[in-house]
Parts: sequence; structure tokens; C-alpha cells
Amino acid sequence: MTPEFHTALDTALAHAATPGRAPAVRAYMRDQFDFLGVGTPQRRQAAKPLLQQLKGISADNLILYARALWDFPQREYQYVAIDLLAMHWKQLELAHIPDLLELVQSKSWWDTVDALAAVIGDVLRYRHDGMDQAIEHNDMWVRRIALLHQLGWRDKVDVERLFNYSLMLAHEKEFFIQKAIGWALRDYARHDPDAVRAFTSKEKHRLSALSYREANKHLSTP
Repeated sequence: MTPEFHTALDTALAHAATPGRAPAVRAYMRDQFDFLGVGTPQRRQAAKPLLQQLKGISADNLILYARALWDFPQREYQYVAIDLLAMHWKQLELAHIPDLLELVQSKSWWDTVDALAAVIGDVLRYRHDGMDQAIEHNDMWVRRIALLHQLGWRDKVDVERLFNYSLMLAHEKEFFIQKAIGWALRDYARHDPDAVRAFTSKEKHRLSALSYREANKHLSTP
């Protein structure tokens, strides 16, 4: 990351910050991260011109920028890193999935992990490279990525993989895993409600109550 970009971003975010907002957001995030106090719309508006200027830089440099932003203590810089990757995801390749998974495992919480799941899903584009390993990873957040990487794929979802992944992790007591199972199933239910209804009915004894409830949240009783 160039000093000029760093300085310009610092200035833009400082001007976009709302006085008094940072303590409330920090408390909402369980005091895990420092914040500047910049709301999402304000952050995106402030950073967008700077991120657009990076169009055309190499994919490797995109990753380097993201890593540099990840090192800042204030959470908004990680959000800007994700905005950068989301804006230029078409420049990324399957070879960059391990780099994205490294970010998943650093300063991990649902906010950055779920946003990175969307970027990873875009880069994979109906493939599953690395996800069979991710579902068995010792880091819970990487396993969550494997569960969520097909969100929004509709008829492109690998249904067998979705159901198998859900059952592989169905025994876990971790809230964020149980929730992700339900979320992934609920998302696919928008495309094929009968398949999800049949699966959750058959496997109800294996799924947690949370996963089952989330999966069937918008499904009517047959």
C-alpha cells in the first residue's frame, strides 16, 4: 500500500466518522475491536474513489493492499479491505482462495468472515476448490466459509455437497456453525423448498434445533 493511499484513506475516514459512534459500535462487537466510528454508507462513500483508482492493479497487489489494511487496529480498515476485494473480485483467481482464507483466520468475527464468504463465493463461481478441505479445518470460521460459500448460487448449488457439509458439522455445538447450517439451507430453499423440506425432515434428529429452525424459517408446512 502506497503512503499516498494510506494518507488519503486516513483523511477520508476521519472526515466520515460520526462523533460518539465508536464506543457504541465497539460495545456491540463485544469490545473485540477498536473503531473510528464510521457507518457503512459513509465508509463506502468515503473510500470508493480511492478504491476505484486501484482498478487494473494486479491480483497479487490487491491481496497485498488487503493484508496491509488488515493490520490496522480500527475495524473500519478491515471493512475497506473487503470493499476493495468485493469491488475488484473479477481480478482474483482460484489460486488466491488460500490468501482469502488467511484473512478469514485473522481478527475473525462474523462481520468480516461473512463478507469474505461472499467474496470467496464470487471468486469460486460455481466451483468448490479448497472447500472440501475447509469444511474439515480446525478453525471454526473457515468451516463456516465452507458452509456459506454457495449462498446465492440457486440452481448452481451443489446440493449433495450442501447437504453433506451440513451433516458433517451437525454435531457441533458452536452457535456460528449451527446458524450457518440453517442459513445455507434456508438460502437454497428459496430455489428448491421441497428439497430442503425433505432433507431437514429426514435429518431432523441430527440437525440442531437452531439449524432446523433457521432452515425452515420461510417454509410452509406441506
